[in-house]
Amino acid sequence: MFDSSVQRKQPTSFPLKNVIKGWMEGLQLMTEGEIRRFWIPAALAYGENPEGGRPGGLLVFDVELISIKAAPKAPADVKEAPADAEKPASGLASKVLEKGKGAEHPKITDNVSVHYSGWTTDGKLFDSSVERGEAATFPLNRVISGWKEGVQLMVVGEKRRFWIPADLAYGSNPRPGAPAGMLVFDVELLQIVK
Repeated sequence: MFDSSVQRKQPTSFPLKNVIKGWMEGLQLMTEGEIRRFWIPAALAYGENPEGGRPGGLLVFDVELISIKAAPKAPADVKEAPADAEKPASGLASKVLEKGKGAEHPKITDNVSVHYSGWTTDGKLFDSSVERGEAATFPLNRVISGWKEGVQLMVVGEKRRFWIPADLAYGSNPRPGAPAGMLVFDVELLQIVK
């Protein structure tokens, strides 16, 4: 046995597009509540001789599909910030979607716990803690500049949409795997971790 959510006593949640081809194909055959065994050939898994400690060859999985969650839909205003968005000189634009509680704003030196979804301006979802079903916690001083600036505007419980220009995100020609250009995020600040 190389992995088991049953042993961890915690179900796992993930975007279907982010798993091995065998899981992607097999899970689409299932319905909620169904338990299935998959025999996944190496070509649809990690290959015969994978790196990074992953298992090679044919893999066998017992899978119970507990629930299906729809991916967050792109906002209607994903192409550009509306006229009523706050627009400071930095170029970041934001709009409060739901007011929070309290008056404390996170500082750049704080850790924060959030739920978020991010889209490119053509409406493609590229990352989402909501889709994964787990909050993200990180030091605020270790994220893109648009997040550093924007999350400091928020209070706990607040939901806000950010339109982050390329120069405050990953740029126009980012490293492989990072989205290019302006990015749009819906962020809910769950907790300020001191």
